[in-house]
Amino acid sequence: MRIVAGALGGRRLVAPKGRGVRPTLEKVREAVFSILGARVVEARVLDLFAGSGAMGIEALSRGALSAVWCDVDERSIAAIQENVEKLGLIKQGNILHMTAQSAIRYMSRKGRQFDIIFMDPPYEQGLYEITLMELAGSSLIKSNSIVCVEHPKRAELPTVFGSLIQDRRRQYGDSAVTFYQRSQ
Repeated sequence: MRIVAGALGGRRLVAPKGRGVRPTLEKVREAVFSILGARVVEARVLDLFAGSGAMGIEALSRGALSAVWCDVDERSIAAIQENVEKLGLIKQGNILHMTAQSAIRYMSRKGRQFDIIFMDPPYEQGLYEITLMELAGSSLIKSNSIVCVEHPKRAELPTVFGSLIQDRRRQYGDSAVTFYQRSQ
């Protein structure tokens, strides 16, 4: 697994060891960042269910200002830590070892806001709805923020989650990415 583009393009990333780990494919990352385009530059990024941290690291490589990575799995946290240290990104981000819901509440209390939020929960654990509802009810999302959700293509996510409304959906092989924005 490697970083697709930007200042760190081509650099290799460590993936968490173990079963049940499903890193975002490079072609999916490339497509997502193509859609996001210049929005990534100077963005504050949140990477929920971060796994290897690839989405947040890719954003930093492409000019994002900062990233927060969140995962509950110790192997994922170790991989993120190794990747962030190896690439010299320690000062540009924070790593949170907690559930996505706890991280959303914690960062809301701290007054944090993000321009781009990535989430890629384990496919079969039913965490999409609960996490999107938690996000929609939080102060983390600004009026122009975008939430990118990777999920199985067979899963049809609702068009509205509280204050979040579906902007677009793209399919890549067996995966899909649905983009949400705050309704005006």
